Amino acid sequence: MVRKKYKGEINDKERSKQKLINAVGKVLKTKGYTGLTATNIAKAAGLSRRLITIYFDSVDDLIEIYVRNKDYWTAASGKVGEMMNGNESRDTRKMIDYILQNQLDYFYNNSEMQKIILWEISEKTKIMYDVCEERERLGSKVFALADKEFEGKDIRAVSAILVAGIYYMVLHAKSTDTLFCEIDINQPEGMKRIKNAISLILENT
Repeated sequence: MVRKKYKGEINDKERSKQKLINAVGKVLKTKGYTGLTATNIAKAAGLSRRLITIYFDSVDDLIEIYVRNKDYWTAASGKVGEMMNGNESRDTRKMIDYILQNQLDYFYNNSEMQKIILWEISEKTKIMYDVCEERERLGSKVFALADKEFEGKDIRAVSAILVAGIYYMVLHAKSTDTLFCEIDINQPEGMKRIKNAISLILENT
C-alpha cells in the first residue's frame, strides 16, 4: 500500500481554513445564526478555536467569508457580468428573468442561505450590511442597462417585489405545511406556476 505524501504546512493551513469556513454552515443549520460562536464553529470543524484568530482576522471575518461564498447575488456576479458585457442593453428583460428564476431555485435548495436571509432581516450586523451593499452594487449595474429597455417603467420597484416574494414564498414553504394563495411550491406544479408568474410580470412591465 502506497503511503500518501505529506503535502506541507501550506496545504494543511488551507485545509483547516476550509474546514472552518464549512463549519460556519454546519452551525447555521443546527443552531441558527445565534449559535455562530468561535467555540461552536471550532467544535463543528474539529479544530482548535485558536486557529480562527490565526487564519482569520476575527470570527466575524470568518463568517463574512462564508456568507459571501453562499450569497446568490455575490456568487452570480461573475455570470451576470458576462451576460452584461455580451448584452449591450439588448433584451435585459430576459437577463433579469434568468437572474430571478435562478435565484428562486438557488434559495429554495439552499438551507444555509435561508438561515442567512432570516439572520439578515432579524438583526443589524456589519456582516449583513456589507453583503447587502455588494448586492446593491450588482443591482445598480443591471438596472443601468435595464433603464434603456424599460424606459418610463419602475423596474427597480418591480424587481424589489419579485425578490421579496421569492424570499417569502420559499421561507413560508420550508417552515409550514400550508398553501400560499392556494399554491404549494414544494410541488413541481406550484413551483412552475411561480416561475411562469415571474416571467409574465416582467413581460408586462
